[in-house]
Amino acid sequence: MATPKILTTRNFLSSPRGGFLCFSTWMTPPTSHCHDPILTTISEAIKVSPTKPLHSSLKRILPSLTPNHLIDLINLNPHSLSPPSLLSFFKWLSTQHHFRLSIHSYCTMTHFLCTHKMLSEAQSLLQFVVSRKGKNSASSVFTSVLEARGTHQSNLVFSVLMNAYTDSGYFSDAIQCFRLVRKHNLQIPFHSCGYLFDRLMKLNLTSPAWAFYEEILDCGYPPDVCKFNVLMHRLCKEHKINEAQLLFGEIGKRGLRPTVVSFNTLINGYCKSGNLDQGFRLKRFMMENRVFPDVFTYSVLINGLCKEGQLDDANKLFLEMCDRGLVPNDVTFTTLINGHCVTGRADLGMEIYQQMLRKGVKPDVITYNTLINGLCKVGDLREAKKLVIEMTQRGLKPDKFTYTMLIDGCCKEGDLESALEIRKEMVKEGIELDNVAFTALISGFCREGQVIEAERTLREMLEAGIKPDDATYTMVIHGFCKKGDVKTGFKLLKEMQCDGHVPGVVTYNVLLNGLCKQGQMKNANMLLDAMLNLGVVPDDITYNILLEGHCKHGNREDFDKLQSEKGLVQDYGSYTSLIGDLRKTCKERQKR
Repeated sequence: MATPKILTTRNFLSSPRGGFLCFSTWMTPPTSHCHDPILTTISEAIKVSPTKPLHSSLKRILPSLTPNHLIDLINLNPHSLSPPSLLSFFKWLSTQHHFRLSIHSYCTMTHFLCTHKMLSEAQSLLQFVVSRKGKNSASSVFTSVLEARGTHQSNLVFSVLMNAYTDSGYFSDAIQCFRLVRKHNLQIPFHSCGYLFDRLMKLNLTSPAWAFYEEILDCGYPPDVCKFNVLMHRLCKEHKINEAQLLFGEIGKRGLRPTVVSFNTLINGYCKSGNLDQGFRLKRFMMENRVFPDVFTYSVLINGLCKEGQLDDANKLFLEMCDRGLVPNDVTFTTLINGHCVTGRADLGMEIYQQMLRKGVKPDVITYNTLINGLCKVGDLREAKKLVIEMTQRGLKPDKFTYTMLIDGCCKEGDLESALEIRKEMVKEGIELDNVAFTALISGFCREGQVIEAERTLREMLEAGIKPDDATYTMVIHGFCKKGDVKTGFKLLKEMQCDGHVPGVVTYNVLLNGLCKQGQMKNANMLLDAMLNLGVVPDDITYNILLEGHCKHGNREDFDKLQSEKGLVQDYGSYTSLIGDLRKTCKERQKR
């Protein structure tokens, strides 16, 4: 009888049919090999390592050790060493300067660990291999793992390999591992496939996630309507509504039934993209399929109608919702309140607010801010302040938006005293003023002619690290020019330019108007030249400001002539022509 061949990683054989030999067909190595002196020495050294250092036990044979000895030790384990002790030896050997572990060693050890369900330790080893091999290494590492299957083999090793690439951020390699598993007719690691899909979604890689999901579904991955919903939601957020619609169609094709969340996700996507008609068509379709709209469905559609200004239809849909026995939540009520407030009907917003309270729905800070903003816009500051008191009584604290809206409302109504009191309250609560609050105060001061206070507030704004826009600077410049202080206006213009602003025609018109009102026509013409040199294009207002200045500071006859023509001046050519005629007339008059 022929002696059976010893199966080690060095002479691993393929079956006659071209596949790897099944584990059950492998012969147990002869006893003589189990007592290989080197393997025996290593095994005994590992056993006594808690009391005697490995380096001391293996000092004699260490220089002659090769990766193949390690591979045989792992595959054969003749003295039945525990997996943790073998792993400790493996790690110790990797720290020895004269010994270099091969990738085959790592893969063999990984198989061994997976067989003993030590998956985190196995992944740690493969993670190291992946870090050394880098991106686009899936094919070579997979081949090494496949070739290293010895007496210890487990399909879990391919799951571990996929996870190693996924955790390394090499997603294309992880997908390649999946494809190689499929190509070799191995068991698909579905758990790792799901893990990879979730990572792709978490990183907002929606298109690759959907493409991968399709692949794994085609090879038997159990379809999940929740995953379809998540994908649709992400596509809608990316404004890919057509792709989301196609994905919605896939739900039925995969033998699943769309849920109310599936419909709501797509309806929300259509409403946000401005396609309300398609949103309502989907609502009808879901009802035909006996999937009934919920509060979210109605809230989304009501919000869409409010944004389009279709408040009558929004109110009808709200009533339909209530008739169906659905209780509107704070979002639904706030959406409807906002719709009315935006159109200037804060009174109707207040009616809905009262209805909200009657139904026992608690308003939140957003609800109150929506109402306060609406009331401030129509000048009903008294009611707005009452709401602030009411919200605090309900245990809600006014936030930055609440205070800012009140400041803006007070300033627009000319009630600077109240605006400043509100500002003090903000500071007391530790709430910093934002761009809107500062601008509102500056506008209020300028409107009341308090330009010194306006400039002081502008300085505070800059000190707070908030950059005023062109309009805010121009307001203050206009305020000083109205007071006759054109010099400070020019100082602010220079500050604007130093701060990186490029003042536009409106800012220059304000300064030109200030100069012309003081009769500084020479300076006004110089400013016009400076504008043109900077590439700021004057408009008809620019030229008519200048003509008005020439009219007021010339003689009566010139004034009448220019007054009749100034409305026609719209460009530089006609302006210079008119001024040239005026100067010529003046010279002729002087000669006479």
